[in-house]
Amino acid sequence: MGTGSSILGADADWGETSLGDMPESCVAAVLLNLDPPEICQVACLNRAFRGAASADCVWAGKLPANYRYLAALAAAADDEGDGDGDGNVKPCSPISTKKGIYARLCRPTPFDGGTKEFWIEKNKGGLCMSISSKAMAITGIDDRRYWSHLVTEESRLKPYALEYR
Repeated sequence: MGTGSSILGADADWGETSLGDMPESCVAAVLLNLDPPEICQVACLNRAFRGAASADCVWAGKLPANYRYLAALAAAADDEGDGDGDGNVKPCSPISTKKGIYARLCRPTPFDGGTKEFWIEKNKGGLCMSISSKAMAITGIDDRRYWSHLVTEESRLKPYALEYR
């Protein structure tokens, strides 16, 4: 039971193994437990990790349950903004991978006339939403005598803020 007790003999050449020799399905099973930024970092290791990090089964669990609806809203917003200035809309190719859908949903998408926007938080995949002051209705005191919209450059959506008098 020493170093030369294998079936192939002491002089057999085993070759070297590396992380790239792992089956892609095993790597994907490990990546299921990582957060999206970690998956992207691991994808830089080698070809097997890059392939596993692009697999739909890895990204499917990172997307929200209503991702198809959100992707449709994002595609509609992209189609609105892809005009050539003459009112002609350039056709937009649909995103075919779940990784691509995740990446697109991480970018803010305006909707409802630009008064609201949504995005997925990159690290944990939580759905975020921002509502401008113009889109809000204040219940109980929605009287213009009490509230006024002030123009400000600090707002992300529309340049307004609410002020209570």
